Amino acid sequence: MTLQKGSEVNSVRPGFAAGGYLNINKPQGWSSTDVVRKLKGITRAKKIGHGGTLDPLATGVLPICVGSATRFADTVLLGTKSYRITLELGSATNTYDSTGDVTSKADWSAVTEQDIRDSLDKFRGKFEQIPPMFSALHHKGKRLYELARKGVEVERPPRNVETFKLELIEFASPLAVVDVECSHGFYARTLAHDIGEELGVHAHLTGLVRTHAGAFHIEDTVNIEDVAAVVESGDWRDLAMPIDTTLQHLYEVSLTDDQHAYVRNGRQLPVNSFGNHYDYQSGDRVRAYSGDCELVAVLIYEPEKFGWRPEKVLAGM
Repeated sequence: MTLQKGSEVNSVRPGFAAGGYLNINKPQGWSSTDVVRKLKGITRAKKIGHGGTLDPLATGVLPICVGSATRFADTVLLGTKSYRITLELGSATNTYDSTGDVTSKADWSAVTEQDIRDSLDKFRGKFEQIPPMFSALHHKGKRLYELARKGVEVERPPRNVETFKLELIEFASPLAVVDVECSHGFYARTLAHDIGEELGVHAHLTGLVRTHAGAFHIEDTVNIEDVAAVVESGDWRDLAMPIDTTLQHLYEVSLTDDQHAYVRNGRQLPVNSFGNHYDYQSGDRVRAYSGDCELVAVLIYEPEKFGWRPEKVLAGM
């Protein structure tokens, strides 16, 4: 990517005083925690985290929350996710991907491109998916992958998932490339495994690229090296996306100076602060901005308590 010249040290782009998101293209072989640790050192941010884990094998979109954006990590993956999956026919592994041990083999040579297209029909729309043992889900207080590493397998309840797009992109036997747009909670590794079972020849995932997650898209990603370079001349926020990137589903309101002061101090605003209060329902939330276009808080409408309560108030970096 082409880097723009960084801002002067300590200057902050409008809208970024409280932090923002770095849309990182995760390198292969790095865990999501590795990326957070590296960027914490580069940005020197006190608060930093990721929104949505990617396996070390995977590359692509990994939203990083910096500063007050960490308070909105739950909004990062609102909406759908998209992946480009490469799977290899002929063998299954205990991890459902190429990092695991082979558990079964079968002859794949008779599988045709049409066979694969037909197999995808089972995984279109809504269906149940059983999570892999090598996952971060909990079972009786332990992570499933902790049990799996000890050779223990437990029953996993199926999860309701949905695909909105599922297409075969390329087939060069024994490898197939599939694009999928799916709901939250979907496991790409499980899809690769299940396609192999549907074909009767086994399969496992060998490559994975997350191409979009919620409001974050791969064409807008930056590399860790890009962030390090721009910090040398200015501020990491020159490459960041604002906190309200993930809050566009909420109405926007502007605060007067008096309202701003109230909200900053965690004080409730009257029910009629933003026009006709009959336009709002109990529990509605709004994005509240200061006069200089900085996101100040998310407010929740509580008419039973006669006002708008500051639910999340942003602090400056």
